[in-house]
Amino acid sequence: MALNLNEHAHRRYNILTGEWILVSPHRTQRPWQGKREAKVTEERSAYDSDCYLCPGNTRASGATNPNYEAVYSFTNDYSALLEDTPIETVEEGLFRSKGESGICKVICFSPDHSLTLPLMETVDIEKVVQLWQREYLDLSGQEGINHVQIFENKGAIMGCSNPHPHGQIWAQNSIPLEVEKKMAQQLNYWMENGGSLLQDYLIQELNTNERIIAQNEDFVALIPFWAVWPFEVMIAPKKHLQHIAQLTNTERTSFAKIIKTVTIKYDNLFGTSFPYSSGIHQAPTDGKKHEEWHFHMSFYPPLLRSATVKKFMVGYEMFANPQRDITAEQAARMLKVLSETHYSKQSS
Repeated sequence: MALNLNEHAHRRYNILTGEWILVSPHRTQRPWQGKREAKVTEERSAYDSDCYLCPGNTRASGATNPNYEAVYSFTNDYSALLEDTPIETVEEGLFRSKGESGICKVICFSPDHSLTLPLMETVDIEKVVQLWQREYLDLSGQEGINHVQIFENKGAIMGCSNPHPHGQIWAQNSIPLEVEKKMAQQLNYWMENGGSLLQDYLIQELNTNERIIAQNEDFVALIPFWAVWPFEVMIAPKKHLQHIAQLTNTERTSFAKIIKTVTIKYDNLFGTSFPYSSGIHQAPTDGKKHEEWHFHMSFYPPLLRSATVKKFMVGYEMFANPQRDITAEQAARMLKVLSETHYSKQSS
């Protein structure tokens, strides 16, 4: 009997990390339609006097935000990493530790407290991307900064402590574990094949067209073949680029457009402000060329069947291996057909 990926349990290989995921499609013989719930409309004002990220407000540290009118960044008042931490290794038998220094920044996407990325205009998302570019270059030029991680936690269930539209950047001395794994896989492929692992993967995905949910001239958004989260999405440039600072003005606009498209589809899936953690993986800033790197943005959302039914990593997944029931292809079909107009702006 031949293996059928739509019916039989199987493992899928993550080419970017070298790890495997267990897929059990027989547990859901057809795509989930999702539990139907009333659309969630959260009314928030454009300004909140109690929000420490709104323009002109005083933060918990005592610092006061300027009356910013667009995207705004500042050094986190309660940074997880500090610049003056000594970088030294301490070993006591099997106990090993090493100091870690760095800089943590907060990026306010908009002065409007009521917005999220899918509700922002493309031109304003483009300003966010432009600031990401500038911060990547500025931070990478500082001594002792070997990696710059740009990310966003959206929604209270993702640990977001403030609903104001914002993300973070952590720049640090060491290269994080997930980045090291992806770097090793991409470098091995580059050395063996003389080309980009992710660019070759995108060509195959575009030819297959089973997991693509959106694309434009410069970018493609898809459910990765090896996705762990039910509606995990990757956005990647079609052209081989190591980091976001290499984006042209036109490509920056394309990036902003596809971010808006993906996040609108997320909100439309269950009629709610869709929570997720998103992050950009790109070339480290350790002074090496890193020709093997192909930058990409990943979204890891926890919702499974509705606005309230969540996916948790428990049991087998915590002790053995990541596992999913709904296949990447099923998830892609569900997202692909959704409107690119936000549900709150659609006529009833």
